[in-house]
Amino acid sequence: MNDISGYKLKVSQLQAFVTVVDFGNFSLAALHLGLSQSTVSHAIATLEDELGVVLLARGRHGAVLTSEGEEIIEDARRVLQLLDSIQHKANLAKGLQGGQVRVASVRSIATHLLPEVISQFRAKFPMISVALSEFDRYVEVEQALREGQAEVGFTSLPTTADFQTWELIRDDFVVLLPPDAHHTAPPLTWEQLATYPMIVNRRTSQHNKAVRDHCLQFGCTLKVDYEVREDSTIISMVKQGLGATVMARLAAKPIPPEVQIRPLPVPLERVIGVAILAEALLPRSVFAFLDVLKTVGQPST
Repeated sequence: MNDISGYKLKVSQLQAFVTVVDFGNFSLAALHLGLSQSTVSHAIATLEDELGVVLLARGRHGAVLTSEGEEIIEDARRVLQLLDSIQHKANLAKGLQGGQVRVASVRSIATHLLPEVISQFRAKFPMISVALSEFDRYVEVEQALREGQAEVGFTSLPTTADFQTWELIRDDFVVLLPPDAHHTAPPLTWEQLATYPMIVNRRTSQHNKAVRDHCLQFGCTLKVDYEVREDSTIISMVKQGLGATVMARLAAKPIPPEVQIRPLPVPLERVIGVAILAEALLPRSVFAFLDVLKTVGQPST
């Protein structure tokens, strides 16, 4: 390495000095550094010559620090630690100058949370692209992670031991009523909810089951009149007075002002988390994406 700040000190000399002190003799230090003993001895002698002081007292039992060496050794260690830190940061930066992060998500999270995350990530790491795959069901997100189609997934918690997960948001289920609904004053009761024809999304079977089981706990049986494939269709049908629905709030957005929003008589929520494969070897770009994700707050409700 080149001279440091006008001195002729070299990193190799400092490395030799610290290693000899750590091992207590020249031969073990040379073995550790992969150098000959004469090379290590020369590095130490040259360092002492440059500094004008003796750093190590040599003897049959090895090498020990002189008083001058005692004063210098910790500074030498700090210099080497700082150089290691510089190299680590440079390597990290090189690893974030390109590549791609592949993300799998259910549609409601992809719509209402990920655009902000991706925007902040691209602003910080403009050379890394983000590939987003949208799925209807959490099981499809998790399968994409298992099959290596994505590195980061957004799924419902808890999930299986295959994944390392972090809770991201809690999203409550709300009742959406037609504009002319008679039950305009909260709280809505289970008996009132059971009188409405229900509209559900046939693709969100996990949500449908969670809502159905929750209602049954309190003696409420929902009567499903319509099964459709799009959340936007459900919202339009509720707006036209064709029935009511129970939907995760994020999935329902944007909710037209004419549609009445009521909480369930007893709250129910879904817990959304970010997941990566527990045993996967992931690129640095993925961890950079996760760091940005942690800085993004919950979407407003």
